[in-house]
Amino acid sequence: MPVKVSVVIPVYNPGDYITPCIDSLLRQTLPAEEFEVLFVNDGSTDDTRERLEKLAGEHPHFRVITIPNSGWPGKPRNIGVDEAKGEYIQFVDQDDHLASDALRRLYEMGRRNGSDIVIGKVASNFRGVPHGVFKQNREKCTLHNAPLYDSLTPHKMFRTEFLRKNGIAYPEGKRRLEDQLYMMEAYFPAEVVSILGDYTCYYYSRRDDGKNAGSARIIPAAYYGNLREVLDVVMANTEPGDFRDLLLRRFYRVEMLSRLSEPAVVKYQPVFFAEMCDAIRPLALEYMGDGVHDGLGPLLRLRSDLLRADDREGLLRIARFAGSVKAAARLEEFAWQPDGSATVTVTARLVRGEDGEPVKLLRRGDRYFLHPDNEGAQAAGAELLDVTDDLGSFSAEMSVRNRETAVEWPCASTFTRRIEDLGDGACEVVLHGSGRVSPEAVKGRGRLGRGFWDIWVPLRGLGLVRKARLGADRAPEVDAACLPASLGSPARAVIPYFTDPFGNLTLDVARRSKTLAVYLADRPVMRAGRGNELRLDLLTTAATAASDVELVLSPADGSGAAAHTLRTSLHPTGGRAHIAVPGRAPGVAAGSWKLAVRLDGEKRPALDLCAVTVGGDGRITVDPGLPEIPAALMADVAALRRKAALRRVLRAVGGPVVRRLPPAGRRKARRLAARFTG
Repeated sequence: MPVKVSVVIPVYNPGDYITPCIDSLLRQTLPAEEFEVLFVNDGSTDDTRERLEKLAGEHPHFRVITIPNSGWPGKPRNIGVDEAKGEYIQFVDQDDHLASDALRRLYEMGRRNGSDIVIGKVASNFRGVPHGVFKQNREKCTLHNAPLYDSLTPHKMFRTEFLRKNGIAYPEGKRRLEDQLYMMEAYFPAEVVSILGDYTCYYYSRRDDGKNAGSARIIPAAYYGNLREVLDVVMANTEPGDFRDLLLRRFYRVEMLSRLSEPAVVKYQPVFFAEMCDAIRPLALEYMGDGVHDGLGPLLRLRSDLLRADDREGLLRIARFAGSVKAAARLEEFAWQPDGSATVTVTARLVRGEDGEPVKLLRRGDRYFLHPDNEGAQAAGAELLDVTDDLGSFSAEMSVRNRETAVEWPCASTFTRRIEDLGDGACEVVLHGSGRVSPEAVKGRGRLGRGFWDIWVPLRGLGLVRKARLGADRAPEVDAACLPASLGSPARAVIPYFTDPFGNLTLDVARRSKTLAVYLADRPVMRAGRGNELRLDLLTTAATAASDVELVLSPADGSGAAAHTLRTSLHPTGGRAHIAVPGRAPGVAAGSWKLAVRLDGEKRPALDLCAVTVGGDGRITVDPGLPEIPAALMADVAALRRKAALRRVLRAVGGPVVRRLPPAGRRKARRLAARFTG
């Protein structure tokens, strides 16, 4: 059978850090006979060769190629490409790992589109991730119509013949920015690039020994000499104009100005800072013309001006000011919706300093400037920074991020800008908006996986990007609105809670550590009429599956008499979970008992519900003192149940008849049924 994918992994003395990588390759859903793994051992001096060769002996689709040490990943990757038998090549680093379905999904996307490059969504617990690249799936795109320049790591899937035909290869030997050079040389000739944004394929993992690739301190002259090669690729493949400026601006922002920015630059030793300026400034003057400069945000333009003028003290001053700026977000409202999503309403702004003072603007006529009250934002006597044309760039988004895996997903959100007066001509930009946070599947992704999911608000303004956690600053009524939920099929617990001690809002999905019993303990239990049906303050939806639960009867007097258990169901009713208490408890002595329910498994504490009385015939009577569900709500519940029963009857009786009708007749019958069943 032809090999679909060759996975190429440069290896050098990885120790146990390679174990997650190996495990992820053994878990791939792509059949073993359809892919191969090439470990290119770059002269490891530990037991790596023996370990990998043993592994290859156990798994025929694994191969080990050992070469003399070259000192860098470039040569091993080139050898892997030369040796690959697969239609596509996937690069993986030894201390990273793949999701189990990554190879299959990436290959299928590449195959159906004839893609030269397929980019899978990544997650990282230590390095930046270009989330904008993965906002949506893109079946076909190019460097001209997608922000591919924001994703310059090589951990992607490449069509093997594309690499060979275009002579795309790594520079060999120890050097920096070889990934960026490789990717820019690949992006320009690529006719079809595909982006898989709805499945996290690749995981970067921080090593606790601090030896991740690229973690070594740079040597400025060598580093920026290597960057010059990347910039020359851009120049050679573009004409002067907006597209060239767009690409160059990316490198100016990320590789040049950011290294003269907070937080790093204020920690540089004077000699190293001087070396950085000496290495970066010539590239700025040679490559970054006014078209590149003018497209920057206000503070980046100011940094660019200072760099051009070789004002090094000015660069440090702006870095100290910008380092004091952070995002602040107030949680105004949390409201569960009938579909199991939550509407989260937010007010966000840029603030500075320990006291969270607003970042002020100064209004003069119809123009806006960075206010001189912002300490350190400008030199004494310098011209005020005009930000009028950049006010439209103030924006905010919302995302959920798994605290353990670092997987991050955007939330559908809308924000509006408002300029609020602070007196004496001062003002600030405030963003008001809301987002939909959904633990269940939505367009673009599946259900949130088990774990802690934090809610973040990234805010952009003045050329800065700052992220704020939600929850510590919140409206008083928010706490009561954050009721726990049971959602989906199969049903899973979703528990909003505020962290201790910082008070940030987090969703515990599928009982990562929180339990329903704890978060329902202070919430009301209600009785449905005079029956034995109880209503919990536990959110459910129409799509929530009913689930079996265990009721516990224990002596009301606290005596050591044995407890009894009963089986029943927890089912969604009118947006809440209802429990049907059995009518009888065979074998239970007559008297007063306490009723509880196990919502979190046998090993976790049960939730106390109410007092019950067991009669001599075993009949259970729920405490009549419990508050009753309002009559209007019960009427709605009864109506919903009647419609559900009618739907079941129609499906059972009319279904076989309707299926025999022609298409037009089936549609008419279903419309008629919907009129009666809702």
